Amino acid sequence: MNIFRLIIALIFLGIGLLVGVLNTQPITLKLLFADIQTSSGVAIILSLLAGVAIGGLIVLATLVWPLYTKLRKANKQAVASSAPPLGTGV
Repeated sequence: MNIFRLIIALIFLGIGLLVGVLNTQPITLKLLFADIQTSSGVAIILSLLAGVAIGGLIVLATLVWPLYTKLRKANKQAVASSAPPLGTGV
C-alpha cells in the first residue's frame, strides 16, 4: 500500500513539474500591499495548493472536529455506564 501511495505521489509531482515547465510566461500578481512577479506555472501550482489547504481546513472544521467531539462524548458515556456502582464492594 505504501508503494502505491509513493507511485501516486510521484505521478502528481511529475504533473506539477510539467505544469511548471510548460507555463513559463511571466505574470504579475497585484495584491493590496505588494506586486509579485512570477511565472504562470508557479502561480497555478500555488493556487492549487492554496485551494487544497483551504478545502482541507473546511473539511476539518465542519466534519472532523464535530465528529471527534461526538466520539469523545460517546466514550465518556460508555466508560461511565460500564463502571461498577460505588459502595457495592467489600
